[in-house]
Amino acid sequence: MDAKLTDRFGRVHDYLRISVTDRCNLRCVYCMPEEGMEFEPDEKLMTFDEIAAVVRVLAKRGVSKLRLTGGEPLVRKNLEQLVAMLSAIPGIEDIALTTNGIYLAPRAERLRAAGVTRVNISLDSLRPDRFALVTRGGDIRKVLASLEESIRVGFDPIKLNVVLMKGINDDEIEDFLQMTTERNVTVRFIEYMPIGHDDDGWRNRYLPLSEVLARCAGKGWTVEPAETVYGNGPSRNYRIAGAAGSFGLIHPVSDHFCETCNRLRLTADGNIKPCLYWTDEFNVRKAIGDDEAIERLFYRALDIKPENHEMAQALVKAEQSHTPTARRMSQIGG
Repeated sequence: MDAKLTDRFGRVHDYLRISVTDRCNLRCVYCMPEEGMEFEPDEKLMTFDEIAAVVRVLAKRGVSKLRLTGGEPLVRKNLEQLVAMLSAIPGIEDIALTTNGIYLAPRAERLRAAGVTRVNISLDSLRPDRFALVTRGGDIRKVLASLEESIRVGFDPIKLNVVLMKGINDDEIEDFLQMTTERNVTVRFIEYMPIGHDDDGWRNRYLPLSEVLARCAGKGWTVEPAETVYGNGPSRNYRIAGAAGSFGLIHPVSDHFCETCNRLRLTADGNIKPCLYWTDEFNVRKAIGDDEAIERLFYRALDIKPENHEMAQALVKAEQSHTPTARRMSQIGG
């Protein structure tokens, strides 16, 4: 086996996204239905020891970056303990956290001390009433408090994830861009993806991110590339001239970034997902305790990882070469 986790298209994988729970304290409209979600019982979730065992194997194969996700990862009790376990593994250099920010403020300092280096905070509206509507009950004050606390404790960079939805929050594009001129944050606009709900509702809300650059032009802002944002992953980053922060565009639908994909996913129930969009999964829990078996499963996942996700074809319902996943984003790991 190669020392690195390399797939048949030559993509080297050094990044693992780990979902620690499928549960969430919010019900964002693009992520899960308001009612009817069935969550895994605690015994079906990977234990911290199991997660660490997998990461120890992968670190020997070049994985150096981790991201903890959910659901909402901060509903998992004692997450700081897992962070400390993972940060102690030789070869792990970076641990990021994706969160909705509701529970982050009171735990930010402990998470930073345990080893979290940077955070992504979901913030789909700056208007309290609209934020509550999109999240089905979220309190934006708690998220903004978490943003301030994240700055204070030294997470760097701090990214704000904005899922752009036509007719819902596209009239706030300029407001988010204005925030980057004043604060050293990166606002990342993300195209609305048909994960688990390829339907007319998604199509009616989808908006290509070319609209963001058009809004910049409409305001007369000079936009320049910003290539120094750490951990930019699939984001194409820009800066308004003279701004303190930057903004990024993540367009998995209109202009997918599959050719540079360096990530694998581990779901909360212990499945390796080589690609977010497709159904292919390999359960790794049965291999815990056998490092060679864990390796084999990850190489097997890489062997069948497709060259691209063909997500854009969902717009026209074209024939696809694989079956799209029926799992919601919260069940996979955002």
